[in-house]
Amino acid sequence: MEWTKPEIKVEPPGPKSQAFIKRDSEIMSKSLSRASELVGKAAHGVFVQDLDDNVFLDFGAGIAVAGVGHTHKKVVDAIKRQAEQLIFVNSLDYYTVPQVDYAERLVNIAPGNFKKRVFFTNSGSESVDGAIKCAKYYNRKMGRGGYYGFGFLGGFHGRTMGAVSFTTTGKGARKSFWPMYAGNVIVPYADCYHCYFGQRYPECGLFCLDYITDVLFEKAYDGDDVAFFLLEPIQGAGGYIVPPTEWLHKLQKFTNEQGIPFIIDEVQTGFARTGEWFACQYFGVEPDIMCVSKAMAAGMPCGAFISRAEMQDWWSGAHEGTLNGNPIIIAAASAVLDVMEEEDLRVNAKKQGAYLKKRWEEFQESHPEVGDVRGVGLMIGVEFVKDPETREPDVTLRNNLVEQAFKEGLLLLGAGKNSLRLCPPLIIKEEHVDMAMETVESAWKQIKK
Repeated sequence: MEWTKPEIKVEPPGPKSQAFIKRDSEIMSKSLSRASELVGKAAHGVFVQDLDDNVFLDFGAGIAVAGVGHTHKKVVDAIKRQAEQLIFVNSLDYYTVPQVDYAERLVNIAPGNFKKRVFFTNSGSESVDGAIKCAKYYNRKMGRGGYYGFGFLGGFHGRTMGAVSFTTTGKGARKSFWPMYAGNVIVPYADCYHCYFGQRYPECGLFCLDYITDVLFEKAYDGDDVAFFLLEPIQGAGGYIVPPTEWLHKLQKFTNEQGIPFIIDEVQTGFARTGEWFACQYFGVEPDIMCVSKAMAAGMPCGAFISRAEMQDWWSGAHEGTLNGNPIIIAAASAVLDVMEEEDLRVNAKKQGAYLKKRWEEFQESHPEVGDVRGVGLMIGVEFVKDPETREPDVTLRNNLVEQAFKEGLLLLGAGKNSLRLCPPLIIKEEHVDMAMETVESAWKQIKK
C-alpha cells in the first residue's frame, strides 16, 4: 500500500501496540531505550504503519538508516535475487563475488586519492572497534608506541567495549563497564553553541583546539604515544553538532604532522546524508580510516571500515568475522548505491535539507524557545532552550514535542540533552517537509496550552 500522508485511527499506542509492548517488557533486555511507543508493522517510502494501522511520517529514518526510504523496490528485489542464488559462504575461508564488486565501488566514492582497503562488519560499533585495531596495528608497524586513543566529549561511536570507551553522550553507556580501552583520552569537541570553555566562535581563535595542541601535547602527551584520534565530522547522538570547517582542517593537519592516524566515524553522516557521499567531503578532510554503517544497506546489518591500504596489510587472521559481508546484505548495499546514484539523492539531500532548515529558522523567529537550528544536508539539529541568552537547555520541551508529534503522526528523534535530530529518508519531497512542519506547529500548540 502506498500512503500519502499520516493517518491516526486510534491514539497511539493503540490496544494492539500496548499488548505487544507488554510482551516486549517481559522478554527483551531492559537496556533498550525507546523514543516513542511505536510498534512497526509495515513501512514504505517515508511512512511507517503500526500494529493499530496508524500511519506516521518518518523524520528519523531509524536514525538515518532508511536513506533510500523504507522497502525501496530495487533494494527488495536485490535481496530476493541474491537469496535465491547464494545466502552464505563463509568469507574467512572462501571468496564471494558481491564483496569485491561492492568494495571496488565503495573505495571509489570514499574520500582520499590513495589506495584503500575495505573490511566489512555487521554494525557501526564493529566498524569502530575494527578501526581501532587497525590503527593499533599500524602504529606497531611504524615503530610507534601508539598507546593512547583520543576521543571527543559528546561523541557516540557505539556500545561494544572498544567503541563505548569513546562514547560520551551520557554516563549510561559507560557506567559500571570499566575497564574499557586502556589509555582513552576524552577532550572537548568544537561545540560552539555550548562551548566547554565559555568562549564564542570565531573570536575564540579555536581555543578548544589550542587546548589539545598547545597544552595537552606540550604537557602530557607525546605524538609517538598516541595511536589515533577518533571523531564524528558532525556529532550525531550528541545533538547534531556541526563544528567549524577550519577546526577539522587544523585538527587533521596536526594529526598528520604528529603521524597519528585520523579516524573519522561516518556511521551516521555517511551515504549522501549531508549532500555528499560522506561528510568528510563536505568539510574537505581525508581520513586515514573511515567507519560506515547505518544507511549503507537500508537497514540490513552492514558496516565497514575503509583505510589506507598499508594500514590493512596485516597478517592473516589479525581481524576476521564469520558473517561479515554476507552476500544478501552486500547485494542490498549495492542496490542502495544504485538508487542513490539513479535518483540523485545527494542533490535532493541538499535541496530538501535547505528547505527543512529554512522552515525551522522561520519557526524560530516567532518561537524563542528554539535556540539553535544547525545542520548540513538532511542532517538538521534543532535545540530547545529556556532562554535564548543563557542557552539553558529545555529538556522537557523537547521531550513533550517528540511525544505529542508522535500522537499526531510524526516520528521525531531526540539527540543530545535537548535537541531534535531531523534525519528523514533522503527521498523526501517539499510536501513532506510541509506536512512535518504543520504537525510540529499543531503539536506545539497542544504542549503550550
